[in-house]
Amino acid sequence: MLYSLEILREKPTEPPVMGVIAPGHVSTITGAKAWTPVAESFGIPVVVAGFEPVDVLAAVAEILRQLEAGEARVAIEYTRAVTWQGDLKAQAMIHRAFETVHSAWRGIGFLPYSGLRIREQLSRYDALKHFGIEEIKPETWRKDTPPGCRCAEVILGKAKPTDCPMFMKKCTPSSPYGPCMVSVEGTCAIWARLGGAGLAEELARELGL
Repeated sequence: MLYSLEILREKPTEPPVMGVIAPGHVSTITGAKAWTPVAESFGIPVVVAGFEPVDVLAAVAEILRQLEAGEARVAIEYTRAVTWQGDLKAQAMIHRAFETVHSAWRGIGFLPYSGLRIREQLSRYDALKHFGIEEIKPETWRKDTPPGCRCAEVILGKAKPTDCPMFMKKCTPSSPYGPCMVSVEGTCAIWARLGGAGLAEELARELGL
């Protein structure tokens, strides 16, 4: 997250990112403390939230409250599952099994220290080596979204799904063309399911997006 926001710092969106809803499932392991650098480095509120509609609404409300108060700190909305320190035993196990590496992110490219790789002493469990899959490296990475697909811009908040010429034409939930439409959690797939009646467009206008 920190390094993807660095991209937006170099090439900011309009309007800029003013808050972050951090994922609850990841934070059960890392703890909410892992998001402190985001709040401190970018001066924006970060709220760790669950996945129910009320969780998301509560997170948005807390972000708005902090913005109104001129605050920029990490808050936990998902208190039923997330603590500040997280699962220390799981963190120790992850550290023993994996090392931090530069990693490729779809449509974005390589981000420093954003991925994990199985440590050499546990390489017998490494699926890449077991199946002879070549590891992606900066010098061999290439743009990995199909021609015409604007998924990378959607992910970075630089475009809405409806800005993509493929959206609901060549790219539909039943016949996805780009990665943002493949998963039911993808932005384009969600917009296609819930934005058809104009609700998403109306909300975007109200929010000035």
